[in-house]
Amino acid sequence: MKALDAAAIVLRDADEPLHYLEITERMLVQKLWTTQRKTPWDTVRRQLAEHIKAQGSASRFVKRGPGVFALSTDVVTDTLSFTDAAEEVLIQSTEQQPLHYTEITRRALERGLIRTQGRTPAATMYSGILTEIRNRAAHGDSQRFVRHGRGLFGLAAWLPVGVAGQIEKQNREVRRLLLERARTASPTDFENLVGELLVAVGFEDVEVTKTSGDGGIDVRGTLVVADAVRIRMAVQAKRWKRNVPAPVVQQLRGSLGAHDQGLIITTSDFSRGVTREANRSDAAPVALMSGEQIAALLAENQIGARVTSYDLYTLDPIES
Repeated sequence: MKALDAAAIVLRDADEPLHYLEITERMLVQKLWTTQRKTPWDTVRRQLAEHIKAQGSASRFVKRGPGVFALSTDVVTDTLSFTDAAEEVLIQSTEQQPLHYTEITRRALERGLIRTQGRTPAATMYSGILTEIRNRAAHGDSQRFVRHGRGLFGLAAWLPVGVAGQIEKQNREVRRLLLERARTASPTDFENLVGELLVAVGFEDVEVTKTSGDGGIDVRGTLVVADAVRIRMAVQAKRWKRNVPAPVVQQLRGSLGAHDQGLIITTSDFSRGVTREANRSDAAPVALMSGEQIAALLAENQIGARVTSYDLYTLDPIES
């Protein structure tokens, strides 16, 4: 399958704009596209940008931000996104009990709610639901889905009135406190925390550099995608309250090796100049992770927090 066709499937299934790094990762994980290039994300970014430039308003893709792409709203489809299909399956379930994502996928395919050329639609479903939960949590939006563990998902609407709101309020507060802990940690403790987080999200060979520094690099590691692609990452960890400015990206690029990619992790956020500079097409790409993203990932991977489950009883209606 061609890269653009695979990207279209990923974006259709996600039903939201995605950064080209995320698009590439999903293409590879779902085995929609294969390449021998050492920098597949550059190929995807370049082809998307060139297609949009060449096709103009007729392009099936649109650029939503620096490095962020989506399907054009003019693209017509008679199927649902994976997350919308999951919601429909759960709404239609007579048992109103959490379902495993493989069962959700089976019912969605059986009813024609989704169509995919991917070989692992259940994995796409699982990733899509988790991504939505994470994104909504990071932005403080209300949730559609509730994760019950071991691959089980239900609808937030099934929770008794007020419970879902209380849960989300508690989760927001935990994420706030996790970020505050990171901001007030010592430099060494913060770098060790970043190393632990990178391991949790799929990095291998993670090494926190010496306090004296390694050309401004705080942590080094290798991001492994689908056991096939290995991306060497050089990480700067910024325990800052102010936004990271563009010169930091330029400084990091000056410390990269020939095959390194850059990653800046901060407890604050990034200026617009940083985002433009990080995605400059004629330079090595630099990924960005903000404080909100750190807090969400720490909570999701239970670093400094844990998931607590309770039995919740609801009264059956009295049969007449």
